[in-house]
Amino acid sequence: MATKVMLDIDGVLTVSWRPLPGAVDTVRWLHAHGIEFRLVTNTSSKSRAQIGELLEQAGIEVGADQIQTAVSSAARFLRDTYPGAACFFLNEGDVGSDLEGVDLVGPADAEVVLLGGAGPGVGYTEVDAVFKRAIEGVPLVALHRNTRFQTDGGPALDMGAFIVGLEAAAAVEVPVVGKPAASFFGSALRSLQAEPATTVMVGDDLASDVLGAQAVGIGGVLVRTGKFRPSDLEGSSGQPDQVIDDIGQLPGLLDQLPQAG
Repeated sequence: MATKVMLDIDGVLTVSWRPLPGAVDTVRWLHAHGIEFRLVTNTSSKSRAQIGELLEQAGIEVGADQIQTAVSSAARFLRDTYPGAACFFLNEGDVGSDLEGVDLVGPADAEVVLLGGAGPGVGYTEVDAVFKRAIEGVPLVALHRNTRFQTDGGPALDMGAFIVGLEAAAAVEVPVVGKPAASFFGSALRSLQAEPATTVMVGDDLASDVLGAQAVGIGGVLVRTGKFRPSDLEGSSGQPDQVIDDIGQLPGLLDQLPQAG
């Protein structure tokens, strides 16, 4: 069985939606060699359709069916776990189109709160409103626990930093539906019709991308771009199976992997 590939987007293929070195050629190489892949992202500022358009503008050829986001996973989770519940979605960016079947309301009317990505529109007032609902017993759910993301102006604070504070202040635990949740990787495997042992995940986040994938048996490849810092590997609970300088080195790595028949 040929190797199949999962790719993070932000920090691996693009930064601030500008292609990183090797990204365009690597995706073309995957297409040319018939290697099935999925883009698996915790990005919450853009819908799947918007992501597809931005990647196309960057010269990266992907279809909407090749993109899996934490937002689409959250929609499934909310429909299954809290069917019909009114949801307050705290997020930077408008991706409501990917929350199909979820009733979005303001914080005062929320029966469940979904925490997305941070940004200039997510401030004290919004986080405090979530805190007040949490201590009243309203459940919180998060797309991810990323504490930072990379922009062309440097690293920026993400929602994970606020989640840590909310958990401590409200004495709650916030489940995650995006990476590194096993269900998220499981959904991507089903989409690829792949087995974990013949799949690799390529990301710039050691915890969410690499260790999350390895926890379900997927090979983990760390790239030294995006949010990656050398200190990430020091004292970590686990190590990647492979480390590459950038996504442009992925074809050479895949050529070295044994291909089961």
